Parts: sequence; structure tokens; C-alpha cells
Amino acid sequence: MAVTCKAAITDGNGNFTIEDIEVHDPQHDEVLVKIKAAGLCHTDYDSLNWGKQLIIGHEGAGIVVKTGKDVTGLQTGDKVMLSWAMHCGHCFQCLEGNEHLCEVASPVAAGNNDYTPGHAHPLGTTLNGVPVLRSFNIGTIAEYTLVKASAVVKNYSQKMSFPAASIISCGVMTGYGSVINAAKVKPGASVVVLGTGGVGLNVIQGAKIAGAALIIAIDINATRLKMAEQFGATHTILADKADTGLLNAAEEVKLLTNGRGADYAFECTAIPALGAAPLAMVRNAGTAIQVSGIEQEITIDMKLFEWDKIYINPLYGKCRPQIDFPKIVALYEDGALLLEEMITNTYTLNNLGTAFEDMLKGTNAKGVIIFE
Repeated sequence: MAVTCKAAITDGNGNFTIEDIEVHDPQHDEVLVKIKAAGLCHTDYDSLNWGKQLIIGHEGAGIVVKTGKDVTGLQTGDKVMLSWAMHCGHCFQCLEGNEHLCEVASPVAAGNNDYTPGHAHPLGTTLNGVPVLRSFNIGTIAEYTLVKASAVVKNYSQKMSFPAASIISCGVMTGYGSVINAAKVKPGASVVVLGTGGVGLNVIQGAKIAGAALIIAIDINATRLKMAEQFGATHTILADKADTGLLNAAEEVKLLTNGRGADYAFECTAIPALGAAPLAMVRNAGTAIQVSGIEQEITIDMKLFEWDKIYINPLYGKCRPQIDFPKIVALYEDGALLLEEMITNTYTLNNLGTAFEDMLKGTNAKGVIIFE
């Protein structure tokens, strides 16, 4: 029997409205989830202009309402977190341990712009009787969502709030995983983080957890640099918008790193012009990590690669949801990773426009939509 509920839907041309949708019963490998909180990030804002109608949102946490007959390990009432990195478990990339690059179920890694891989059955979610797609196949800015079971991770924490759980879905996982899973930052290392938004702050937390000795945060927003210190930055550099490629900031980094440059530098700004900036921050044989998902064509001075520098572009922190999400929850339980403190403001669904405005102004570490 279908559930009628509210959802934020974009027309793909820069606009969104709050509409009543119908969410139908799960099929054999699907789960119906009542969303309690949905994190908000710049990708959600970008999705307003993807040229297709979508239910917005790709970070979320909630409660299992109903499961399909073939779903195991989940039951009604379970608290869960959602991940957009669905995986089939048997393709080449899954067998290589790269679940986030699944060639069958991941809409991002497989390059499937129609969002059909990994999506719940076509008639699972409808608007006025017509099928409507969900952003990243989970569309979390809705009161209910219907997803594949591989998108669902059980949350055993008794103290974690739903807003805190919701942001694990992408922002926390991407930042933390880029440090721990992708770069494999070593204890005692020096780390630079360019951009201290939600993802950048979690890179900082990941670096602290990895045992980095020097964590340098760079931003043009002084308020955000204060946040960076709260989450583990040992040094901050207030950058100038006119500093092309952040080359002046790179000189300040060298002063803090014995004239060499840092061991690792993470780009978290999503600004194409800064795609090469982390290369200027690292020492010879250092590693630059492009975290924010820049896809535009950019020009790079190859001298920035001298000498033996490595540049990597990991997706979603090389996420393995059933392994990494519980690790993040355990770090939260131990007090090693801050989640509740990252949520600057919460909003109702009807205030989504205000939430986007606050995000774009840079006033939030993370904003979260909550559902009663």
C-alpha cells in the first residue's frame, strides 16, 4: 500500500517545490525508510541544475518501515543510515574491493546519468502517478524513501541523534575516507586542507584520527577557520581571493613545514581554478588529493608535479558502507570524531530555501533538514 508524503523535487532547471509523492511497498530487495533527518551539501544545490526532475538529497538517516522478502539483517524499527554507493557484490570492481566503484549499481562510477542502476523499481516512487527519480538513487529530502537494501546500514548507536547520523552518508564519509582509506595518512605527517566546509572539516578530523602532527587549514572565511580549529586544525591560513592558485598561501605552508611543503594536501573547495592548488602545497614525493569532485577542464602547470609528486582523485572516500559507517559510529562513541558539533543549524522541509541560502553564505558547518 502506498504512503503519501512530502518531498523536495527539482525540475532540473534551478527550481524546486515541495510536493506530495506516493511511495510504494518495497519489492524483494528493497527497503522502505521513514527519513528522520537529511544532511545538506553543495551537491544538492548543484542537482537543481542537472536538467532532470529529481527528489533532492543524498545524505540521510531514519527508521526502517518495511522490507522486501529477500532482505536480511534489517527489520521494522531499525535505525539506519543511507549510502548512495550501492553495490552488487559480484562485478569486477566489487570483487576488487572497490564497492564505491560498482559497475552495476553505482550511478556515479558507472557514468549512468539516467540513474537507473541501483534505483528502486520504476513505479516505486511516483508523483501524480508518474514515476519520479531520486537523486543518487536515495533522494533523502523526503519524508519516506524507497531504496535498495545495499544502500542501508544499520546504526547501533544509542546516543547518536538522527541529524548526526544523516551527515555520515556523504560529507563525513568523503572527508574521513579520503584521509584514512585513500591517502592513508601516516602518524606524524603534515597535512594541508584547502577549504573548511563540511567535507574539509571531516578531512581535518580524519587527519587528527590518523595521528597527523601538523594540520594546516586554509580558507578565505575567518569564521570557518575558527571551526577548523575546533575540529583539529593545528594551524590556519586566511587566504586572499586574489591569490591565484593559492601560491602565496603555499609559501606560508612551506614556512610551517621546514621549507619543503606538506606530506599531504587535500583540495575541498570544489573550485575548478584550485584543482591544482594542492600540488603547490606538498613536498617532493608528497601526495595531493582532490576530494571535492571537480570535473571541469583545467590547465595545470606541470612544474607543480616536480618532483615525484602523486595526485589522486578518490570517489566518496573509497567508501565500503557496511565497514566504514560502523567505524565512524565507533569513533563517535569514543569521542574521537565530532558529529553533533558539526551541525550548525537544522531546518524544516518548508525552510529548505533558507537552508540553501545559509549553506551558500558559508555560515554552516553542516545544515540538516529534520522531519517530525
